[in-house]
Amino acid sequence: MIQLQETKKEILITAEMSGKITKKGIEKIHPLIHHIIDKGNKVDFYFELENLRRYKLEGLWEGLKVDTAHLSDYGKTEFEGNKKWQEWAAKAMDLFTDSEVKFFDLQEKQKAKEWIGQ
Repeated sequence: MIQLQETKKEILITAEMSGKITKKGIEKIHPLIHHIIDKGNKVDFYFELENLRRYKLEGLWEGLKVDTAHLSDYGKTEFEGNKKWQEWAAKAMDLFTDSEVKFFDLQEKQKAKEWIGQ
């Protein structure tokens, strides 16, 4: 499940992700990306991963399609979680994009918010 959070930073998409990530969840984020890039800005992300179990196959596929289409549109991406595989996923994403990608432990919430500028 993806639950979008409010933010005061115009170019930042903030979401809490838990349970299973589905195609429907990813589809909530895609129009927000276009809203930001249509104004000529890069998109920053703040993703809090708590109790995230897995992607459903169609959710993973939808996420990959969105990311592939917008890799050059991303600025900073921050993942906050408590699982080693989440940290590895963030490092893998960093290899395929020019944007800055960082992982923070859930206990480093304040440090993560400062880094993303929230």
